[in-house]
Amino acid sequence: MVPWRATADGFVTDDVVAWYHRFAQGRPGVVVVEATGIRDIPSGPLLRIGADRFVDGLRRLTEAVRDASGGETRLFIQLIDFLSIKRRPPKEKFFARFLAVEPRHKQALAEATGEDNWRDAGDADVRARLAELDDDTVRQVLSQREWEDLAYGYRERVWDTHLPHIAELPKVLPGLFADAAERASQAGFDGVELHYAHAYTMASFLSALNTRDDGYGGSRENRVRLPLEVIAAVRDRVGRDRAVGARYLGDDVIAGGSHLEDALYFGRRMGEAGLDYLSVSKGGKFEDAKQPKVGEAAYPYTGQSGYECMPTIYSDERGPFGRNVPLAAAIKAELTGAGIGIPVVTAGGIGTFEQAEEILASGEADIIATARQSLADPDWFLKARLGRGDEVRRCEFTNYCEALDQKHKPVTCKLWDRVALDEPGISLDPTGRRRLVAPAWKRND
Repeated sequence: MVPWRATADGFVTDDVVAWYHRFAQGRPGVVVVEATGIRDIPSGPLLRIGADRFVDGLRRLTEAVRDASGGETRLFIQLIDFLSIKRRPPKEKFFARFLAVEPRHKQALAEATGEDNWRDAGDADVRARLAELDDDTVRQVLSQREWEDLAYGYRERVWDTHLPHIAELPKVLPGLFADAAERASQAGFDGVELHYAHAYTMASFLSALNTRDDGYGGSRENRVRLPLEVIAAVRDRVGRDRAVGARYLGDDVIAGGSHLEDALYFGRRMGEAGLDYLSVSKGGKFEDAKQPKVGEAAYPYTGQSGYECMPTIYSDERGPFGRNVPLAAAIKAELTGAGIGIPVVTAGGIGTFEQAEEILASGEADIIATARQSLADPDWFLKARLGRGDEVRRCEFTNYCEALDQKHKPVTCKLWDRVALDEPGISLDPTGRRRLVAPAWKRND
């Protein structure tokens, strides 16, 4: 998840440095820095790497991690591209400003209301009438896409090729990712993780929903084409002395989306293309997100696909723990069968070392990724290594942290964010009621 500590224009802050410094004190094998935008465009307090001016701040971050871990922890940065999404508009505003009235709307309005005068009515009158109608009647008049724009907010898709900037994505993205990877190398990162997962641009190219007809959509072979071109461009730019991995979906968990058979094919193709590892996630899509309130944007982790991405204790009978591991295991088996020996990373509801060791010992995955447990206790790696497992602060998997992420508030953990708020030198959130980094480990010696 994104911790929301960057400046409004994407620069590293002292709070960003402190956040990753604190994780590195636990000496994990690798820290993957949050999704970082590859374009030089405004995107709120999200880290950016779309121009050279961001490199110095990112170098501060890498130096802080190496200092805190004594050089033990490797540092990757996750590179992401995303398309435009707007807040859900008030009904009156949508019809007054955004709907392009066409003859089909007038005919549908006449049929839905039984009032033939709308077939020849003026556009302004049609807009005003639509704003008065109940949702069921409005849905009879609008196309599915127009209804979604009204009910959820406008959102671009990678198959909107009538928009020139969307049509040109295959020409633009390989260079943008390669530029970002080069800047990451200059800033001192040991590798980059290409964000091909969840609701964002590259995952959308991979999804079976992608219907582009320009050779970059439709069949599996076409849908993986741009991700492979990005891998090639990044590898060509950074060479073999930097790790290049990708995080992608083992299952979209949405109707009409990609599923495990697609993921097996994509994993094999990306492994053949020379990736150093594959990190497997699940779901997190816009298509099944809950309807946002007026004035808010849809959030892609609120539907069933979002639950599968970040499972919580408020669960079905399977529970939240390790429920995404079978996807990683199937992908690992596919790679092994194809003679591709790169490691596979699994994540999602992994909260104890016993659980992690069991996954590794069974051969279901090669590397364990833990975001929420690491947030709950950044020192848990070190505690386990030193035989102090009884001192580990266990994540409760309530997704308190994810709820903060959803609101674009600084992410913290409920297990420590109200502790010792008067501690000298600590940073607090804008309300002054939450600390922004976990307290230092005080050993029970």
